[in-house]
Amino acid sequence: MNAWMMLGLAIVAEVIGTTALKASESFTRLVPSLIVVVGYGVAFYCLAGVLKSVPVGIAYAIWSGLGIVLITAVAWLLYGQRIDAAGLIGMGLIIAGVVVLNVFSKASVH
Repeated sequence: MNAWMMLGLAIVAEVIGTTALKASESFTRLVPSLIVVVGYGVAFYCLAGVLKSVPVGIAYAIWSGLGIVLITAVAWLLYGQRIDAAGLIGMGLIIAGVVVLNVFSKASVH
């Protein structure tokens, strides 16, 4: 699997794990707690594989930035979390930063 696909899988697994973290109710519910452990396990395994070919700063910036945006969207959809204009602008800036890192930065390996 190529590094960018593996990074995408790491991001999705982290979002699933974080979503289940809320549903686990402080690890008092078994199934969501197991999803947390598996989600984070897959996320870190994939992220470790990504770091063989992508610089750690670039990989982590993309992983954390897109994770923030996606988990906020999931929280909005599943848990009714409100997002105001400042939050939307901030997430837009995060996405813009990820794009700049990937398209314009020479630090990113393609």
